[in-house]
Amino acid sequence: MTETKSAIVVGAGMVGLATAWHLQERGVEVTVLDRHGVASGSSWGNAGWLTPGMAMPLADPSLWAYGPKAMLDPDAALSVPFRFDRALWGFLARFMAHATPGAWQRAMAALTPIDRLALEAYDELESGGVHATSYDSPWVVGFEREQQSRPFVHELRAVAKAGQKIALSRVPDGVRVPHLSRAVRSTWTLEGQRYIEPGPYVEALATSVSARGAKVLTDARVTDVRTRAGGGAEVDVAGHDTLRSDAVVVATGAWLPDLTRRLGVRTRVQAGRGYSFSVPVSGPPIDHPVYFPARRVACTPYQGRLRIAGTMEFRGPDEPFQPRRIEAIVNSVRGLFEGVDLDSRADEWVGSRPVTPDGLPLVGRTAAPGVYVAGGHGMWGMVLGPATGRALAAQITTGETPEEIRPFDPLR
Repeated sequence: MTETKSAIVVGAGMVGLATAWHLQERGVEVTVLDRHGVASGSSWGNAGWLTPGMAMPLADPSLWAYGPKAMLDPDAALSVPFRFDRALWGFLARFMAHATPGAWQRAMAALTPIDRLALEAYDELESGGVHATSYDSPWVVGFEREQQSRPFVHELRAVAKAGQKIALSRVPDGVRVPHLSRAVRSTWTLEGQRYIEPGPYVEALATSVSARGAKVLTDARVTDVRTRAGGGAEVDVAGHDTLRSDAVVVATGAWLPDLTRRLGVRTRVQAGRGYSFSVPVSGPPIDHPVYFPARRVACTPYQGRLRIAGTMEFRGPDEPFQPRRIEAIVNSVRGLFEGVDLDSRADEWVGSRPVTPDGLPLVGRTAAPGVYVAGGHGMWGMVLGPATGRALAAQITTGETPEEIRPFDPLR
């Protein structure tokens, strides 16, 4: 193991920038490259949930009942295009193969150690000079019927059994939650979680990384990453000279396969696209997140409005925005709110989350010496990004793999 004095991080989202920040903490000179800009991928328009209590495998046994129905429902949260795509259908077959109780429990056991470190890692960023805030707030969780709450409560109990503290409680009947309509008949609260305004938070992290001496280069399209003869690694950037450093981290989200196919990373990464928009709220603002699990819709306070996010759309990461998916989210929650203007939408957005078949991220060494990967978090890149970056920086600079990322070996 040679000393790591310099590193290139490819990807300026939460995971990449958190890795860069922690490498700087260990005295490494860092350059960050991104083909578009800071938070230009799924780090901008997501719900901003810091919910380790809900960071669980996406493939669960309920998919066997929900999936076929969703394929026939244009308003369903799960969306798969009807077309011949061998790679996509191969991914879905592997994804569904993990939707068993045993596979879910094994994946949950693997996620729990890093879940338990997630909020502490945010505290470290904020106390270390990142000028942004993560907000403590109770989650309001609503269902139209009592029976709809049972799968959610069951999952949260399974998360608790795996080793997390889960503070979930039922709101007494007759107690109205502001801005929820009478159609929401079963309401719960979940404590101990946080949220952020994701785009501004990631921009603040980039500002901190830059202020501590890193070069953050945008419009930098990386075409290849490889081991350098004589040690270290090198990066080809379209229109630029080859860049060299002691280590390279590929943190490009749903675009990971573009650079990792030749690095021994065999686990497929599929874009699971999410959509969001923001709407105004009349009367007192909604100052806490709202979740409708049966509708798979997440809502978060965002710059005086309410950001509403949903959908898991399995398409290519660069395919066009699909307006029908926004309509599906609106249709699924219309009637569940009061004083929320769903027809005055702004900031309509789509972003591609990197989903793996087994529900586990890809974090660690590749088969190419000096090259590492950090991604594949699915829906949980925001909550697990800082903890991932801290652990990977430790591996890069010491050669030892922290326990919390051992199950995420990219060569598995």
